[in-house]
Amino acid sequence: MPILPENTELRIQETRTRRVTLLGGNLVANTRTRQSGVSARTLRGGLYGFASDADTDDAAVQRVLKAAADNAAFLDTRVARTSPPLPVPAGLSYTRTADETDAAQSEYLDFARAIDAYIAQKYPDLAGRIVSVAADRYHKRVYTDFGTVSESLQPRCYAYVFLTANTADGSTVELYEVYGAGGTLRENFAAPADLFPEVDKLYEQLRRKAEGIYPDAGGHTVVLAPKLAGMLAHEAVGHTCEADLVLAGSVAGDNLGKSVASELVSLVDFAHTCHDGSPAPLPVFVDDEGVAASDAVLIENGILRGYMHSRESAQHYGAQPTGNARAFAYSDEPLIRMRNTAILPGTAKCADMIAGVERGYYLTETNNGQADTTGEFMFGVCMGYEIVHGKLGRALRDTTISGVAFEMLKTVDALSDDFEWVSSGFCGKKQLMPVGCGGPAVRCRVNIGGR
Repeated sequence: MPILPENTELRIQETRTRRVTLLGGNLVANTRTRQSGVSARTLRGGLYGFASDADTDDAAVQRVLKAAADNAAFLDTRVARTSPPLPVPAGLSYTRTADETDAAQSEYLDFARAIDAYIAQKYPDLAGRIVSVAADRYHKRVYTDFGTVSESLQPRCYAYVFLTANTADGSTVELYEVYGAGGTLRENFAAPADLFPEVDKLYEQLRRKAEGIYPDAGGHTVVLAPKLAGMLAHEAVGHTCEADLVLAGSVAGDNLGKSVASELVSLVDFAHTCHDGSPAPLPVFVDDEGVAASDAVLIENGILRGYMHSRESAQHYGAQPTGNARAFAYSDEPLIRMRNTAILPGTAKCADMIAGVERGYYLTETNNGQADTTGEFMFGVCMGYEIVHGKLGRALRDTTISGVAFEMLKTVDALSDDFEWVSSGFCGKKQLMPVGCGGPAVRCRVNIGGR
């Protein structure tokens, strides 16, 4: 471990990515990337100086340590901002790595081609198809002046299948699904044939969507499937509870200790272990400030209880750091970022939740989402069904839902006892970041955009 000046952290990081993509059977992407470097951050007078270098040898380490200290000193002469000392967590030693056993690039291509060939042979009526297999791998070593020495390796791999069908009215509809989780290609998929039944399910959903209807615009009672609950947890609530955005004026700043949701709703940003003791999909044990990661309880039984913190925001709020300071690339500074954010499950059965709706919608798949710091959100819905007299009816065409999170969450009257994680995406707050989000089925009221 290098000897570090006071209030300094050092991170050495390597990021690898892979992707192969077939469009209608034609190879349109076949890429591998490797990016590595070192960065340092030093605090002086309440301001951080940051520096990075694309080399990782001893000379590069010394360069970034000196540059970060010089940058901090320069900022101090211009701003002269003073603040109390940051909380100094206990230093820790942590290692979480795995052997390099990932597949060759040709195995990714063969895997994608096997799925594509199955789709082409079994479903020749499709208007289009895309099969993509992608993986990324983040290897980080973090050192701090207060004694943390951490090394972590986090791989993940996913297969994406997009199907397009013609409709009777001359338009087209599309539906996609993502398969995979944390781990390498070989760890996630024993054989391409294991995904064939899942592709069959996707095709059947697409055919129903092609014959589907548009929902009626306006406020409706809906049952959100777990994937949409996860999107809600991340976009509409999670971002408002990142302490740096709270300082910038998010709606959560005025609501700490207040009721913001139904008493049924509890929401947690898990560090590495879920509510049921199982591993979180993208576990973080030590963040990029060298702080031990702990769960951040955001909403408990409808009451807003806390925020996600870095060392700096924890000092401001008189709280404990939660290990939420994360950086995407070696050249990025750590920011307060979510890890695995989820609404906790309830006790109801999803089928009973649907049966209790006289007229509404069961929304199952989302393709995008966005929210602002007021908690106002809008999500795209690419699959769902009408509910008529407690029974599922016709499938839906693409639509949107919208609302204000802390108002919508107060309408929640049932949560299912099942739970699902989604972990294939990236959060885009200033820099990309792999995140997990999840939840149960949620019954509530939202605004639906209609056609």
